[in-house]
Amino acid sequence: MVIADRSGLPVSVCAGSASPHETTYVHGLIEGCLTVARPERLIGDKACDSDPLDEQCARLGVAMIAPHRANRTKPKTQDGRVLRRYRRLWKVERLFAWLQNYRRIVTRYERHFENFLAFLQLATFMILARKYL
Repeated sequence: MVIADRSGLPVSVCAGSASPHETTYVHGLIEGCLTVARPERLIGDKACDSDPLDEQCARLGVAMIAPHRANRTKPKTQDGRVLRRYRRLWKVERLFAWLQNYRRIVTRYERHFENFLAFLQLATFMILARKYL
């Protein structure tokens, strides 16, 4: 999982096992931000439509923006005004496209998780360095 700023540059990176749901990694992702301030808003896909995740993000001072799942039984928590920001998800998808330029990340050659995470962080640093240097 990746947090990107409004221009699509990486701010925080978190990697883990594919077994747990991705909402379990959100807290560590927010805590691992490279910036001093936490992000004001997080944009996620339909998998992030979870009331406990919304409450957890609200305790951290972050607004979670995610479209509602089709099978949601509880009342909707977001209206169309908030979901207009969801259209900016393409900037995060562009960051994933930039990360796919690094073949070692796309095809995970490393057997150990720490090595993979190090190469992932190196790739995000190279994306940042290309922007600022």
